Amino acid sequence: MQHVKAKKSLGQHFLTDMDIARRIAATLDDYRGMPVLEVGPGMGVLTQFLLDAGHDLTVVELDRDMVELLSMKFPQLDGRIIQKDFLKLDLNELYGDKEFCIIGNYPYNISSQIYFKALEMKNQVKCISGMLQREVAQRIAAPPGSKTYGILSVLLQAWYTPEYLFTVDENVFDPPPKVKSGVIRLTRNGVTDIGCDEKLLKTVVKTSFGMRRKTLRNSVRGMFSSGSEVLADEIFSKRPEQLSVEQFVALTNLVAANRNGN
Repeated sequence: MQHVKAKKSLGQHFLTDMDIARRIAATLDDYRGMPVLEVGPGMGVLTQFLLDAGHDLTVVELDRDMVELLSMKFPQLDGRIIQKDFLKLDLNELYGDKEFCIIGNYPYNISSQIYFKALEMKNQVKCISGMLQREVAQRIAAPPGSKTYGILSVLLQAWYTPEYLFTVDENVFDPPPKVKSGVIRLTRNGVTDIGCDEKLLKTVVKTSFGMRRKTLRNSVRGMFSSGSEVLADEIFSKRPEQLSVEQFVALTNLVAANRNGN
């Protein structure tokens, strides 16, 4: 592998294990023929296997040095290497109403933001796959009742089915990160209407987990009028990690009804 010094400011850790790269690329085997966007390809370790699999690939990379390297290494990507911050990329402009997949060895410092951005295009993004910090990957896939179940879990699982696939040790990176990594795949579920106001759901979920150790009666009390009888409902005696996505939807509708004076 050509040696390029990783930039700490960009959270770069280059994967050196080709077998792991091959396994990550294979998570999209069921989506051949569908456009794929790779986030942060770096030196192109994952890129090579995605191209070998025949994917209709576009890559987005912020680092100018990496862009130059990718251009030389993969001439077949001419016109498909976007030098930009993924978080500032207009996915509508890139794909319009087309369905596509997202994959990458995501920078740990922005991985949650990457998933939230993908969520904005949930009707087009059919699969989100890749590697990120193990704790974040576990949080995304965590079921209700788990200690790691939280905001990311609820908001992503409302629209996607998560699979935690495998753990990756620190020693297969240059430089090695200080934490283990996890490979996860999220597949779009069949939900087309969540059954509540999506923006309000996000507010309710964030407010609930903002006081994680408190019952909902304490954490979301401010969303209801003083002395509201609704707060006597059994759901308010639970802590946020005990609620399923469907229960958070029900809670959101209770908040909406209170706001409308019902």
